[in-house]
Amino acid sequence: MESATDLRREQRAWYVYDWANSAFPTTVLTVFIGPYLTTIAKAAAGPGGYVYPLGLKVAAESFFPYIVSISVLLQVILLPLLGAIADYSHFKKQMFAFFAYVGAFATMGMYFLYGTNYWLGGLLFLVANLGFGASVVFYNAFLPDIAHPDERDHVSSMGWAIGYLGGGLLLALNLLLFTKAGDLGLGTGEAVRINLASAGVWWAIFTMIPLFVLKRRQPVKHIPAGEHYLTVGIRQLWHTLVKVRAHPQALLFLIAFLLYNDGIQTVIALASVFGQEELGLSMSTLTTVILMVQFIAFFGAVLFKYLARAISAKRAIVVSLLLWIGTLVYAYAFLKTTIDFYLMAAAIAIVLGGSQALSRSVYSLMIPKGQESEYFGLYEISDKGTSWLGPLLFGLALQFTGSYRIAILSLVIFFVLGLMLLFRVDVRQGELESGRK
Repeated sequence: MESATDLRREQRAWYVYDWANSAFPTTVLTVFIGPYLTTIAKAAAGPGGYVYPLGLKVAAESFFPYIVSISVLLQVILLPLLGAIADYSHFKKQMFAFFAYVGAFATMGMYFLYGTNYWLGGLLFLVANLGFGASVVFYNAFLPDIAHPDERDHVSSMGWAIGYLGGGLLLALNLLLFTKAGDLGLGTGEAVRINLASAGVWWAIFTMIPLFVLKRRQPVKHIPAGEHYLTVGIRQLWHTLVKVRAHPQALLFLIAFLLYNDGIQTVIALASVFGQEELGLSMSTLTTVILMVQFIAFFGAVLFKYLARAISAKRAIVVSLLLWIGTLVYAYAFLKTTIDFYLMAAAIAIVLGGSQALSRSVYSLMIPKGQESEYFGLYEISDKGTSWLGPLLFGLALQFTGSYRIAILSLVIFFVLGLMLLFRVDVRQGELESGRK
């Protein structure tokens, strides 16, 4: 039996990985890679404004949304399988480390993205986003190990909050470099490339702390004699997909989460592209906006922790989704100026952390013991930075209508459908079904 002191120490180290990996969704995904890769794709485009990756005709401005979608389709295939393997092995911590550093080094490689080599940017982003998503599967799977059920809302919310601070601090340094690039003899493109690479360096350095502190634990399930981790993982994943019907509340919540969080992640990934292309905002303005979001989101995550305590975590998530819907309608109909963009970003920041942190803690209450990595592999299909239907719909709407406003409004469908399913989730019944209560 682990002491409360040991658990608190692990919790603090666990928070640090949110601090470390938030550099990727903040600096890379939310701010720099979308506009920068779109600019490079446009430079590589022919007279009609199209690029031809693998011989396919793609509008240059739709290349990045499609790459995001493809990267997540790979995660849909791989992450649940990796989670199933981890539940049977002693290697949860090692797999956590491996994928964290695959993502970090691919992000460092973005320093070499320049000219018209949009294909290199797409490839590096695919690898980095896969590493990011896979590492978070194993990171999330530590939550039931280090936090008792009655403290998971608190621990999960603090992880998200500290992640916003870490991502925000690096982004502040990146903004300083970007605004002072001319004084330092750097071109705009070179400053962007340094900022992209810095996210990988930050990610790699701070990941060392949880790797030193988090304990290896024996798997609850043991591999049968004569079996291999891969075959057992495939069989267990299939078993989970078939038997998940025995946990209908967890399944219903998971489907709701995959829908509404797909919308959230798409907004995060494409907001800066929307600001640049629709409103003509400069990179320095976009960086300032996202920096503001990071620090407001810290307080938003803490606020929703207390809101969950007052009205329940599920109701707090419902409140956040209603605010998300209102924000997208505002972006479509009323967003005209830079000030409007700041106001929209502030509204998003307040609900951003709460909707995601509380979703993670609620889900952890309804998954069977011993299958944490496996179930979080399913969950991670639409967790941080891992949305695919949203970017695909956004890219198609943009390609066929030419309107960024219609593209952003199309995302409302994910929030509405997710909210409708969430209303039907009975969290207390889900805890009983999981055997945790």
